[in-house]
Amino acid sequence: MKAPNSTPALLAALSLAALLLFVADLAFGSVRIPLAGVFDALAGRQSDPAWSSIVLVFRLPKALTALAAGASLAVSGLILQSVFRNPLAGPDSLGIGAGASVGVALVVLAAGSAAGSAFLSGLGLAGYALLSIAASAGAFLVLLVILLFARRVESGVTLLIVGILVGYLAGSLVSLLVYFGSPQKVQVYLGWTYGSFSSVTARQLPVLYAAAALGIALTARDAKALNALLLGERFAESLGVRVKGARTRALLAAALLAGAATAFCGPIAFLGIAAPQAARRAFRSSDHAVLIPGAALLGSIFALAADIASQAPGKGAVLPVNPLLALIGAPIILSLFLRGSREEGGAK
Repeated sequence: MKAPNSTPALLAALSLAALLLFVADLAFGSVRIPLAGVFDALAGRQSDPAWSSIVLVFRLPKALTALAAGASLAVSGLILQSVFRNPLAGPDSLGIGAGASVGVALVVLAAGSAAGSAFLSGLGLAGYALLSIAASAGAFLVLLVILLFARRVESGVTLLIVGILVGYLAGSLVSLLVYFGSPQKVQVYLGWTYGSFSSVTARQLPVLYAAAALGIALTARDAKALNALLLGERFAESLGVRVKGARTRALLAAALLAGAATAFCGPIAFLGIAAPQAARRAFRSSDHAVLIPGAALLGSIFALAADIASQAPGKGAVLPVNPLLALIGAPIILSLFLRGSREEGGAK
């Protein structure tokens, strides 16, 4: 599984695209800031105090969050697609997003007093810390269930079905909690479900980046095992890969990456499916030594592009990120079905 010679150039091009989108995300918004003003703010030169405040306090943490969350979800999806050998597997296949949603829903509904609801709807530092802890706890509980089955189930397809069922159960619990919640509390919860990169503060960023770095490092460590799992579990065992151990480590890394991104940003759809598939097509390789950085860069690019597009209305209006990511991810997923149909037709 050797990477093509064009791989370094493509990685460099994607890195440059991510950098340009990162700078654009700092410049665009309800207040348009010229690039010179952005660079002055980043360099500590206060050509305009208002611009510096907007860039450093609001837009820089948001852009950094999009970078980390996009990369985390993309690599998480890459892991799941490789372990389950299913191009439509994504972070939600493990039920991580649904588990995080249960945690957040429980916190919102537990705020029984008006003061508690106001505390959560204010979304201050303590409010988001509480939501993050609740989302991480819900995702971790789902992870424990999946890992329990992973020790007893040999088939990756069966484990994928288990993950989908656990996700459905968690989603049903969320629906019941929302049904019995007050309109004010439901509104707070729905605001989180739309997904946003703007809720993470500069003080929270180190936690998000630490989780992303650890998850990607664990994935890179098992790149060869993931390559072998693509060819089947029996083939991987014939190469000396301990399938259960490698699969458990891969699922743990996927859960860590997706759980951290979901806790801080809310459920972000399609990135975990679309970015890994885009990486496979762009690099035309199944080598995870190539796909891991490629998927991470494409995930960051998709997230930054969606964040920039969310600012399009201007005048303080911001579109939700998830519908914009659906516009990116849905065509990629549909193309998978079309390509599969053409391949089946050609085989006949």
